[in-house]
Amino acid sequence: MAVQFNMDPKKCPMPSQDPQVRNHNFDEVALGYTKEMAVGEAKRCLNCKNKPCVNGCPVGIDIPGFISKVAAEDFEGAYQVLSASSSLPAVCGRVCPQETQCEGVCTRGIKGESVGIGRLERFVADWHRENVHTDPQTPVFNGHKVAVIGAGPSGLTCAGDLAKAGYKVTIYEALHVAGGVLMYGIPEFRLPKDIVQTEIEGLKKLGVDIETNMVMGKVLTIDELMGEYGYEAVYVASGAGLPRFMNIPGEGLKGVYSANEYLTRTNLMKAYRPDSKTPIKKSKAVAVVGGGNVAMDAARCALRLGAETVYIVYRRGMEELPARREEVEHAQEEGIVFKLLCNPVHIDGDENGNVKDITCIRMELGEPDASGRRRPVEVPGSEFTLEVDTVIMALGTSPNPLIRSTTPGLETNKHGCIVTNGDDGLTSREGVYAGGDAVTGAATVILAMGAGKHAAKAIDEYIKGKNA
Repeated sequence: MAVQFNMDPKKCPMPSQDPQVRNHNFDEVALGYTKEMAVGEAKRCLNCKNKPCVNGCPVGIDIPGFISKVAAEDFEGAYQVLSASSSLPAVCGRVCPQETQCEGVCTRGIKGESVGIGRLERFVADWHRENVHTDPQTPVFNGHKVAVIGAGPSGLTCAGDLAKAGYKVTIYEALHVAGGVLMYGIPEFRLPKDIVQTEIEGLKKLGVDIETNMVMGKVLTIDELMGEYGYEAVYVASGAGLPRFMNIPGEGLKGVYSANEYLTRTNLMKAYRPDSKTPIKKSKAVAVVGGGNVAMDAARCALRLGAETVYIVYRRGMEELPARREEVEHAQEEGIVFKLLCNPVHIDGDENGNVKDITCIRMELGEPDASGRRRPVEVPGSEFTLEVDTVIMALGTSPNPLIRSTTPGLETNKHGCIVTNGDDGLTSREGVYAGGDAVTGAATVILAMGAGKHAAKAIDEYIKGKNA
């Protein structure tokens, strides 16, 4: 029987915690679709012949295929379609910027709202996790070994795809747990850590080995991996964990954090728990400098950690904020104060070296810069002060120099990012591939996953060609 289309112009709303409740806890904000909501939303999909949503997906998921399964209430069938292309569907359904990718080109979005693709992906992945408890079949070993450096989204994706193709894959992770930014960067209220670890356990069941506490460049080098350890190829997915600062007076005061440190203490080290052993400042008023998703995450964490007032300080306007609209709206609902078109010029401290306030200058937008966005220009004489005891710099990150400094012949650019020859991720070293933030600088989870997927395909072709 043909599926009856749902022609409602609006997508089914996502149930969520009340803003004035959730801003005091670290429980997940979005509560997920019910079965009835998911089926109704799936029936909004027109199953277009040209499938623009698939072209908008960095990992090429057959989106109409999995949605049609949801509409027919075949949720496990939908999961199988998803997992054929994505190693981390429960993650992507929560943190992927669908509005600028698959949903951004959805045909239903022309005369209404796009289909809730991300919400349906989350529903399917959660349904599978809660209802299916059989282990995946371990692929037959093809006799070849590949090493992956970094257990973040790019490394996990590459490892998963190679394992499915029969390779023996070992991931070397610097931290004490696998997951990368999914564990240390994205807060619990957006991405519960047990969900990340469940996805990782699925990869282990495919035969992927994960070695933690392995700081590459110190414990081992790429040359050693490809020499005495016998790996035929290496994929570098070490991310971009080196924080950037403004180099303004006062950044050395107590109470100034990089967003990387603040989020790692909060998310990975569970600083919000009463029994946590990692110290973090109990702030009264916080200024978060930056306008991306990381800035929103840091600000919302600060609020949940007890701050009475939290500011987002951003040098452009609301239209130019790079963070996802959903994250901005959630931050506003929770009471975050946006100080837009202003920029810090110095941070002042008290006699004990603690932050006491931050001085900002107002900005106006001038001509477009190299990024195409209008350049912010200072307004002379417009300085003002915000009384805060904590400042969090969320200005982006760059790759750690350790790997490039211990790998002769590995070409990097002026930003410290590894240079590759394009989509397949091949570096200047034979058999060494790279992708994700180590190549692009800080970007999205799904783009890192896309890079891992492309690299896995290229590595497979390289090893088969070498052994033909």
